[in-house]
Amino acid sequence: MKKTILFLTLLVSTAFAQQPTPDARFAGLDTLFARVLNEWKCAGFAVAVVEKDKIIYAKGFGYADIDTKRPVTEHTQFAAGSCTKPFTCAALGLLRAENKIDFNHSVREYLPQLSFYNEEMNKNITVRDLMCHRTGLPRHDQAWALFSTNSVDTLLKRVQYLEPNYGLREKWQYNNFMFATQGKMVENLSGQSYRAFVRERIFQPLGMKDVTFSVDSMTLYDDRSLCYTVSEDDKIVPLDYFNLDVMSAVGGINTSVSEMAKWVMLWANNGTYKGKRLLPADYVREAISSQMIVRDAAPSASNPSLHFENYGLGWFLSSYRGHYRVEHGGNISGFSTNTCFFPTDGIGIVVFCNQAVSRVPSVVRNILADRMLGLPDKDWQSYLYTSDMAAKNAVKSAKSQMASLTKTNVKPAHPADEYEGYFQHKGYGTFEIVNRNDSLFAVFPLQQWYLRPYGHDVFDALPIDKHGKVASDASIQRIVFNQNTEAEIASASIAFEPELIHPLEFTWLPKVKKLPKVVLQRYVGEYNLNGMAMKVGLNANEILYLSLPNQPTRELEALGKGKFRLKGLNGYSISFSQDAKEFLLTQPNGIFKALKKKA
Repeated sequence: MKKTILFLTLLVSTAFAQQPTPDARFAGLDTLFARVLNEWKCAGFAVAVVEKDKIIYAKGFGYADIDTKRPVTEHTQFAAGSCTKPFTCAALGLLRAENKIDFNHSVREYLPQLSFYNEEMNKNITVRDLMCHRTGLPRHDQAWALFSTNSVDTLLKRVQYLEPNYGLREKWQYNNFMFATQGKMVENLSGQSYRAFVRERIFQPLGMKDVTFSVDSMTLYDDRSLCYTVSEDDKIVPLDYFNLDVMSAVGGINTSVSEMAKWVMLWANNGTYKGKRLLPADYVREAISSQMIVRDAAPSASNPSLHFENYGLGWFLSSYRGHYRVEHGGNISGFSTNTCFFPTDGIGIVVFCNQAVSRVPSVVRNILADRMLGLPDKDWQSYLYTSDMAAKNAVKSAKSQMASLTKTNVKPAHPADEYEGYFQHKGYGTFEIVNRNDSLFAVFPLQQWYLRPYGHDVFDALPIDKHGKVASDASIQRIVFNQNTEAEIASASIAFEPELIHPLEFTWLPKVKKLPKVVLQRYVGEYNLNGMAMKVGLNANEILYLSLPNQPTRELEALGKGKFRLKGLNGYSISFSQDAKEFLLTQPNGIFKALKKKA
């Protein structure tokens, strides 16, 4: 019996002796990160830390699903958003190593179907300009986010109508369209889809198996995070996934921190993974070297270690407390992410969070960076939380002030139905203005706005939620309707791109209405216009038409209240009187009255 007890004691002693010693650098993180979750009203986040060629820390905090209390793990799937961009640039880096592309050559050499806003841009924009956001184009994000399309080709056709606000290489300006363009170049040069190329040339060599490019595919994972935002009254509110299929090269990757850590490990080891080179060394060096100044980042009293902020090829570059930091963040519909590495220290950090436009990834990344780099502790939670709250309070104050200036009992300059129609901008797309019980709504492919009259032809835009209710009293935009010389609605102006000095103008396209046969028959008859005989008839398809001597017959498209336009002729319309005994013919050279002949 004594021998048996001794044997068991030895087993227990041996087991304890074989347990790894906890890494002191991660001591106390559970408590610290619980504070982060609580103060930021964050549902959950996951982290992974790489040192040299090992993942030394990976863990989830909080909930992937608040309702079911399902926890976040290191394997939980998140939408990585713009953390995808370095993959896209790397794909071009691999193709350059095969002599299939030169970054300093014109984009149109590899995408001849692509056109920019003017000939100077067409001639001079290079591949490198796309990779480091220096084309002169501002974001124009609503052109793809609000006016959705399922085709990259359709999206890129819009580029020629997107106006620049700076000269080429004059100013760094983030632009997602230019990364969609790079994805298309990958396809043209490789003969594969962008997704297939990245999967074969990057994911597979890294052993990244649990990676998708579609939120539909992500929903097949049991261990996936839902996405959330924080309401104005500090409640955690669920959001819907945002489908980025058409923008795969921009922000389409969905994965976990444990998988993304392999990608960061590759970069932290100068393009090698488990002793094998996967990315060309010259490309790695170039990608993490300054290609464009992002902004003036002279040291400040509050953050003296930040003394430069530049952009490489798909990577942000900055100083961090005496260390060279390379990183990229991502924000997309309820997810905020960050991938980061310190190339001279061999350290990488990944933080994925299920909160929209959140500072949590920055807070957690900085806390872990200080621990890994052996730097003195800094209370990043308090520092960033205080600055973030000050910014949010300023926004609330501005909204409150704007609300106090909101005019009440304002009547539009026109009856509601006269605003109806389609409004088109070739660089963005088409939206519709509809009249519902004398209230106007702007209908976009992915969203609807209630238009609250502000004054004359100006309306505040209030978003409608998925339940059909006005989501907020605060205006997110103003729409200004413009008139032609006949005091009719001709276009709508919306400041979708704040970097432009003028709003974008959407041209009015009439909304053709289907009128009952009994109404159309009132207008049928012969008319006299200054001695010219004109006939209005109704064909077998119950379509009204106008015929003139020695002229082709024209169909009349109903616009409402006795008004019709001549199909296929811009600037030509007919307005019948209420008793249908006469009409006014409007054409570019004037307005003419025609009287109905007595039966």
